[in-house]
Amino acid sequence: MIHLRIVAPEETAHKALEILHGSPAVLNVVHLHAAARKPDGDLILCDVAREEASVIIGDLKELEIPRVGSIAVEDIDTMLSDAAEAAEKAAPGLPSDAVVWEEVEQHTSENTELSISFVAFMVLAMQIGAVGILLDQPILIVGAMVVGPEFGPLAGLSVALVARRSDLARRSFAALGVGFPLGIALACLSTLIFQWIDVSPEDFVPSQHELTGFISNPDFFSFFVAFVAGVVGILSLTNAKSGALIGVLISVTTIPAASNIGVAAAYGDWGEAGGAATQLVINLSTIVLAGVLTLFVQRRYYVARRVKHLSDPSRAAAGLPVGRSARRP
Repeated sequence: MIHLRIVAPEETAHKALEILHGSPAVLNVVHLHAAARKPDGDLILCDVAREEASVIIGDLKELEIPRVGSIAVEDIDTMLSDAAEAAEKAAPGLPSDAVVWEEVEQHTSENTELSISFVAFMVLAMQIGAVGILLDQPILIVGAMVVGPEFGPLAGLSVALVARRSDLARRSFAALGVGFPLGIALACLSTLIFQWIDVSPEDFVPSQHELTGFISNPDFFSFFVAFVAGVVGILSLTNAKSGALIGVLISVTTIPAASNIGVAAAYGDWGEAGGAATQLVINLSTIVLAGVLTLFVQRRYYVARRVKHLSDPSRAAAGLPVGRSARRP
């Protein structure tokens, strides 16, 4: 279930109540007149079956509530209620498959910020990856994958392409465009320092690194794993499965490949650096491709439900047009 907290002017609040009362997927509707300040207005609390949340929120957006008030969305972990079970049955589909698009866009927006912490995690992850490559230690490679925050901007880019959010696309490109080059440069610098203080091997021979050599040798399975991981990553994002997302992070060699570019460059092995760069490009582009395709399928399902909902008579009671929308789905 999803909990909504709505603040709106009195007239708009009454229209919102018509929408909420007209949906069998909505329950526990509470209306507090003139209870809100900053902005002034009525306060409405309600619970919505997760499967129908974005459809209902779409109607509330048509009432311009985000402009004149606010809509807060919260997940409900546990609810003991026969009415809640009836509401979930009234909503088509399963809660575990439902996508709350407002949550997805909000989460991806937060994870695409070019912040100090994002850059720090990118740099530190590549430092771990660089040491893992030098020592031929897969455990360090896995650690670098887990630490790396790059999936946030990749998911953000996928959402931006599907939802046509140019602002989100720009932020995602900025995060990736700064994070990866800076991390690679500092991985190269740290490798040069390791050579200078004589703690790294004198020669970097990729053929002797049997456990981590796959990082700079892309093949069909590089594409396949990245594609599958991209699908799983988006599914974990849209369904809030954090455990699955961690699995994605340790299955794709984006951070290790970037680290390998820096390490190989420090040793002057441009063939190795080129192979790692190819691996990186394949992984990044394939993850985005898989993300876009997955989100497109999920979005089409939502749009079909949204279009069907536009004919609901409750929209007329709220002053909204029946059969069409004033907003893009």
